Amino acid sequence: MGQPTEDRNSAASAIHDRRYAIRYAFSANAELLDLDSGSRSTGITSDISLGGCFVCTSRPLAVRMRVRLKLIFKGEQVEILATVRAVKPRVGMGLEFLDVEGNSYTTLVRWIEELRRSR
Repeated sequence: MGQPTEDRNSAASAIHDRRYAIRYAFSANAELLDLDSGSRSTGITSDISLGGCFVCTSRPLAVRMRVRLKLIFKGEQVEILATVRAVKPRVGMGLEFLDVEGNSYTTLVRWIEELRRSR
């Protein structure tokens, strides 16, 4: 006999959700460039951390696609190299940040600190 279904499902969920940083509710405009096809898409973030974000879009990209992500919030923007880690069809996609350059990193850290303090 195996584990009860509930136990297996929660274990699978825990394995599937590999977040390593606290995410905060955050709504920023997102512009994405698919680095393989060159196609562009847009969306809105629902949450963010130093390690990734979720972008709500009706046309998410496939898992493992690499993207150039631009987040725009209150007149500021950050540019990030990211990869698609999870997809919810017709809802959006979870992105893992791979590289955040200098000024963008400074801005991202400030956004996260402001979110953390306002909790």
